[in-house]
Amino acid sequence: MKKIILILNFLIILCFKTLFAQREEIDSLNYKLTQAFINTKIPGFTVVITNRKGIVYEKSWGFADNYKRISYTTETVENIGSVSKTFIAVALMKAIELGYFTLETNINDILPFKVINPNFPNIPITIKQLSTHTSSIIDNDSVYHKSYKFTITDSTNQKAYSILRENGYTGGLRDTSLETFLQNYLNIKGEIYNSRNFYKSKPGERYNYSNIASALAAYLIEIKAGISFANFTKKYILHPLKMYNSGWYLSDVNMKKHALPYLDLDSSLPFYSLTTYPDGGLITSAQELSKYEIEMINSLNGNSKILSDSSVKLMFSPAFYPNTSPENLNTSTRTKGIFWNLYTDGFIGHDGDDPGVSTNILFNKNCGIIFMTNMYIEDRSKFITPLKEYANKIAQ
Repeated sequence: MKKIILILNFLIILCFKTLFAQREEIDSLNYKLTQAFINTKIPGFTVVITNRKGIVYEKSWGFADNYKRISYTTETVENIGSVSKTFIAVALMKAIELGYFTLETNINDILPFKVINPNFPNIPITIKQLSTHTSSIIDNDSVYHKSYKFTITDSTNQKAYSILRENGYTGGLRDTSLETFLQNYLNIKGEIYNSRNFYKSKPGERYNYSNIASALAAYLIEIKAGISFANFTKKYILHPLKMYNSGWYLSDVNMKKHALPYLDLDSSLPFYSLTTYPDGGLITSAQELSKYEIEMINSLNGNSKILSDSSVKLMFSPAFYPNTSPENLNTSTRTKGIFWNLYTDGFIGHDGDDPGVSTNILFNKNCGIIFMTNMYIEDRSKFITPLKEYANKIAQ
């Protein structure tokens, strides 16, 4: 009996020590994030840490609407920028499972119009090249920035909106459907086609990050599925993960929970959607995105709800190694999976940037990190570094 009591006492003491240590780590993380918030001067932000079972840490600072003093919370929704591309990755894997194509499929075997790099007309572009940013398709910003569709409200700061317009975000494209934009931009007969929409390197030879190439990958799924990419992701990703308050259009979400995007602390931008919406237009909250991240963590551990183990392995396998990497890709800190970044510190993830938006998603087999803020900030290391430092410990 005494032995049992001693063991129980030991376990109780060990439990209290663990809880106390974790509390210290949370307090330290809170302090570092608070300091980052003060020093960076952003309107508001939220962070979430997850493990395989759920959210283990969540905290928010500042405001989703500075003027109305509406707090930014984990339920606040906003565009997540290029983190959206990871949903193209998952959708591609599901499309492959459904037998639509393979990563090596020539895109012209699927498209109703031809896409050819005019500098190398006999070299095909493959789906894998789209998903690893080696397709030779370039974002011509003088055109691409016009594809944003802004919604002006009483909250919009006109000076901030004027600055956007001065930087090329003018809208004004005649047809803003995904299919028509891609055809007009990429096909030689298109109204906004230009040979400068393609790099002077062979497809597969050079890394060149391309939003338009990413959207093209999503459009290939549309063609084979016979439904929009938005509906495809609802069917195979969002709804299976119970992400019912997320979507690709402003009409899909509760606008009362939508953060105002900010140019700076005092200047709010208009809400917007994207013609090439799959490349950066998903609107969600940290709370809902955590469901997706938990699914990715469990996928790494062989317990995916939405993909087969072989699809997960393919999606997260390195496309390049230091001795086989394409031009312009520095593999010292990361390589590429299918759209996902595979970092040398063991995390997998993606960042997102757009007017009034900066986001990150990161995870490994044990933990995950989500960061969302309603202002573009170029350097997020003051937030991401401490999150990486404490995530594994807090997630235990």
